Amino acid sequence: MKRYIPLFVICSFCTLRASPMTIDLGTAGPFAVLAGSTVTNTGFTNIYGNLGLAPGSSITGFPPGIVTGTIDDADAAAMQAQSALTMAYDSASGQPCGVNLTGQNLGGLTLTPGVYCFNSSAALTGILTLDDLGNPNAEFVFEIGSTLTTASNSSVVFDSGQDANLFWQVTSSATLGTGTEFAGNILALTSITLNTDANITCGRALAQNGAVTMDSNNVTINGCETGGAVPEPGTGVLLGAGMLLGLIVGFTASSEGVSYNKSKFSEETNPAG
Repeated sequence: MKRYIPLFVICSFCTLRASPMTIDLGTAGPFAVLAGSTVTNTGFTNIYGNLGLAPGSSITGFPPGIVTGTIDDADAAAMQAQSALTMAYDSASGQPCGVNLTGQNLGGLTLTPGVYCFNSSAALTGILTLDDLGNPNAEFVFEIGSTLTTASNSSVVFDSGQDANLFWQVTSSATLGTGTEFAGNILALTSITLNTDANITCGRALAQNGAVTMDSNNVTINGCETGGAVPEPGTGVLLGAGMLLGLIVGFTASSEGVSYNKSKFSEETNPAG
């Protein structure tokens, strides 16, 4: 049976490496909107979560905009959130690319959990469908080399309920077109612009260095199936399958040993046979 153990151990570690690493937003988690330089709003924007700014100190447009959480303007909470955002951004950008989508429009695609990357810009025109394969803890990570832009009335939808573990790591800036129904956490190095009536459900607009600009938007961290840091997608299932395989192999080996012992016993008790 010992000869089966190394293979089982190696395969178990292979399943772990095949899954995206968990991205933890830390103290940035309670913030639906976070910016580095300024936060500007026009119209009746609703932010369901905290609004933060650091190190800048100019937040305008609230009211008429409404924030259900706290407004942290260049205070300790906002500074800590920015530090956590930097770590989350680095974690997202450092994940090995699973599928390179450079040059493809996200519109019309149906994608399963994993890490998707663009060497330069990424665009969404139409509907992007995300299939979590029945796992509410499934994680989707998009690594974008420059900008993220959505056309007017585009959308990101899930086959099942909204998933909290959708991350858009944007090396430059993100712009959501008019009427876009977006989902997930935008982690932008520079700025984020939400044009008129563009909404983010179950997600965040988090910018490290630049501004977040809004116009009659809804941004909410509520309504997600899960929240916070979660296990890597599929790891538990794959590891469980590996353990089951190990048990089956072990049982087979044990059965072979029993058969061998029975044969040996028969030969010893019936030498003439």
